Amino acid sequence: MKIPKFQDLILFENADLIIVNKPPFLSSLDEREGGDINMLRLAKQYWPDAQICHRLDKETSGALVFAKNPEAYRAVSMQFEKRQVKKVYHAIIDGTHVFENLFIDLPILNVGKGNVTISRQEGKRAETWFNSLKYFKHYTLVECRPITGRMHQIRIHLATQRASIAGDELYKGKPVLLSDLKRNYRLGKDQEELPIMKRFALHAFEISLKINAEEEITVNAPYPKDFETLLKLLEKFDQ
Repeated sequence: MKIPKFQDLILFENADLIIVNKPPFLSSLDEREGGDINMLRLAKQYWPDAQICHRLDKETSGALVFAKNPEAYRAVSMQFEKRQVKKVYHAIIDGTHVFENLFIDLPILNVGKGNVTISRQEGKRAETWFNSLKYFKHYTLVECRPITGRMHQIRIHLATQRASIAGDELYKGKPVLLSDLKRNYRLGKDQEELPIMKRFALHAFEISLKINAEEEITVNAPYPKDFETLLKLLEKFDQ
């Protein structure tokens, strides 16, 4: 993949913070194997003291916060710890689901190797609010507001509602194929059909946090191309 210029990703910047629109397929931090370029490395090339304040899954796009100095890092980390940072995600899910302030409160246990499970006995508290934004024949665009920040929280909470994120095969979400949407869709001979999105359809759409004692900001991250394309095709062929 083409590595973007960090400055092209910036949505907000002041003396203390940088908020970027993270592209899909870039890790937030070093993965265990190391070597790969990731968001923190890109940030440090731009601002050597940059520290990452939270993380997004590799496939998830959207708003990601960096601190430019230790004081700002501490201040933002405290807001995350106290659950004062408001996060809004958008997801495209399998099936038509009417969520009106649906509150999911199911504890999540990290079982290691990038896997989590719901465990009422051993899991850590995990809470998410869900609202449906737009309905299609076979899919729904939903707004997800996580209160806690557990690994894979939105993905597994949706899966418990039989509403897996499109393309999220780890949680039984199916990739969206144009042939499923478009009548009489023909593939050329010996061609293999690829999904419209080559990842699961989850985007960190908005983040709100305090940048000093008095001032709170809300930053919106526009949809990346693949998410927008999928929505357009659903509007065209899946109404």
